[in-house]
Amino acid sequence: MTASDQRQIGPRVAGAPISWGVCEVPGWGHQLSAERVMAEMEGLGLTATEFGPDGFLPEDPVTRRDFLQTYGLQAVGGFLPVVLHDPDRDPMAAVDAFIEGCLVTGAEVVVLAAATGVDGYDERPLLDDLQWKTLLGNLDRIAARACERGVLAVIHPHMGTLVESAEHVQRVVDGAHIGFCIDTGHLAAAGADPVAITLDNVERVRHVHLKDVDARKAAQVVAQEISFSEAVADGMWRVLGTGDVDIRAMLEALRAAGYGGWYVLEQDVMFKDGEPEGEGPVADVRASLEYVRAVLA
Repeated sequence: MTASDQRQIGPRVAGAPISWGVCEVPGWGHQLSAERVMAEMEGLGLTATEFGPDGFLPEDPVTRRDFLQTYGLQAVGGFLPVVLHDPDRDPMAAVDAFIEGCLVTGAEVVVLAAATGVDGYDERPLLDDLQWKTLLGNLDRIAARACERGVLAVIHPHMGTLVESAEHVQRVVDGAHIGFCIDTGHLAAAGADPVAITLDNVERVRHVHLKDVDARKAAQVVAQEISFSEAVADGMWRVLGTGDVDIRAMLEALRAAGYGGWYVLEQDVMFKDGEPEGEGPVADVRASLEYVRAVLA
């Protein structure tokens, strides 16, 4: 499907298991079942989802595809944290395995994160010039491999990874050719302006994670007053339109630029005390979905 075709059928909006508290970080919190999450996505009228972490959906790609189809959902792709900066570690085996899963399930996008090599997002080392050169080279190697195999690889600036800030984004812009997954919340939380970055690099925006943020809590993370995980547990990520990111401006900028990729709804949450009470996270996802549909109508 071409970008023109995508625009003619309207914006492509997908869900993400992290909005239900399902995360790859060990000890993140109570993990809801795939059956509940997919059924609630279906009930919202969503027709696509990212994969979520390893072990959430069936491991076998054919079984995974069939499971999603049970709920009327297609696979978009998913988040792949991988070490890219170490000259002694080749990420390609992990990437090839992920691409194979995408091809079997009909997914399109490999969302790369430049992992630090340690669990979680609470610590972030500084890279030297050789490590940056290795990281940038690996990004383009992966982008080329993905293109050869018929899918798209993008780099996701993400707090607590080695590409998180406006400075890091600029290093990727200047030193590599890979496209971006613009995550409005993670960029804003790291002190960057996601709308300005999008407008400056619109031809390289290939995938979008829509996330709103409480800027005060994010500033505490940047200042190392609280950890990333503590801020998430305390509600750093907000329903779209209720935080400090200008989501409307972001959506309007992308629409004006003719963006034809996915909009993935993400509100990272954490359930430290077990099963959420009441309706649970689906209420927030519903509110975010209604906001996006109203802006893009």
